[in-house]
Amino acid sequence: MDHLLLRTVIAVSLIAVAALLIGLVFGAVPGWASFSGGVLLLLLHHVRHVDLLVDWLQRPTPGKVPDGRGIWDYVFALLHRFERIQTRQHQQIAKTLARFRQAGRAHPDGVVILGADNRIEWCNDTAEAHFDLNVETDAGQPVTNLVRQPEFIAYVESGNYAHSVELRAPRGAGVILSVQIIPYGDAQKLLLSRDVTRLEKLETMRRDFVANVSHELRTPLTVLSGFLETIKELKLDPKRSRDYLNLMTEQSTRMQRIVDDLLTLSTLESALGPSLDERVRVAPLLDRLRAEAEALSGGKHRIVLDAEPGFDLLGLENEIASAFGNLMSNAIRYTPAGGEVRLTWRATANEAEFAVQDTGIGIAAEHIPRLTERFYRVDRGRSRETGGTGLGLAIVKHILTRHQATLDIKSEPGKGSRFAARFPVRRIVPAVAMPENTARESKG
Repeated sequence: MDHLLLRTVIAVSLIAVAALLIGLVFGAVPGWASFSGGVLLLLLHHVRHVDLLVDWLQRPTPGKVPDGRGIWDYVFALLHRFERIQTRQHQQIAKTLARFRQAGRAHPDGVVILGADNRIEWCNDTAEAHFDLNVETDAGQPVTNLVRQPEFIAYVESGNYAHSVELRAPRGAGVILSVQIIPYGDAQKLLLSRDVTRLEKLETMRRDFVANVSHELRTPLTVLSGFLETIKELKLDPKRSRDYLNLMTEQSTRMQRIVDDLLTLSTLESALGPSLDERVRVAPLLDRLRAEAEALSGGKHRIVLDAEPGFDLLGLENEIASAFGNLMSNAIRYTPAGGEVRLTWRATANEAEFAVQDTGIGIAAEHIPRLTERFYRVDRGRSRETGGTGLGLAIVKHILTRHQATLDIKSEPGKGSRFAARFPVRRIVPAVAMPENTARESKG
């Protein structure tokens, strides 16, 4: 400011000196006229630049600061510098905001920024999917106008955000969201949403598992307790005692099978697992499986082994044998006497499949997706009669998953079932030549 005042004083002084010289040479009137004209020109010069400055301030266009002359060159140079500083600051803020939005979009949870009156200011892609929003069209709208679930509206309006609330996604079939609001700043809020569907399913499975284990063990324990009480309180003849002991043995064996299967499942689920790259010779494994099938059938079924030679598997033999054995034993249990159980092995360099096909009672379509759940049974009464624990297919699923294999199930009530374990190319290796490793079909 002192610099501008000094330059103005210097300019007026120069005009006065020039007017004085003119007055000395040409007289007082020309001198005063020159002084007045000089001051007027200086005033017009300032008025013109003030007008340029006012025009720019009314419509401040970046990069369009006017050029000035004289002392106004200094003023407009200061404006240029201020504009450059502001531009850099705006660019930095824009970059920061862009990074924030990129981070928000990358966040796996839904994020909605709410302003005054709970109006939407911004949301990420996950929140758009969770709440069926569109940030382009819904910005500025109260969130309660767009998410109309009563429990959500009550939560927003309660003002008590210490805990989250669970609700179903507006357009997500079966999707459960955990939603929480976090106030911050000046009347602003963060609305966070997380998909907890899987956690809810796991919790439901845990509760069902505990209930099913309790239920499965209660029956044999009740039988054992009752027989022990009877034997202790009553004097029984040797034949009756033998019958009771046989029944108690059956129930204890059943409990042992349940415990063994539970331990197998626990091992499969928790173990990181040893190397799965040992060679599993399929031909002798299938021969053993056929012998076990014939023994389990006791001559009541026609057992057929149809296996093509040429390829083995990489994996853990005891696990693969367990998976194949469970599929085989299920087929025999649910196939009436006189029916057929066919064990098939087909393999090429690109794919391999072990399948068990039976002519049993079959399974309705609505039950098929849940067959690999622990303790899930289509007919509980029949399962107990056949000696099943309800864990066999769950074990099969875990073993196949560990070997990157899949289980395909096809069934129709009254027409039998087909369970096929399909292995990926990384699990298939050419078989070691063995004289007996030839295509064969045998009947039991």
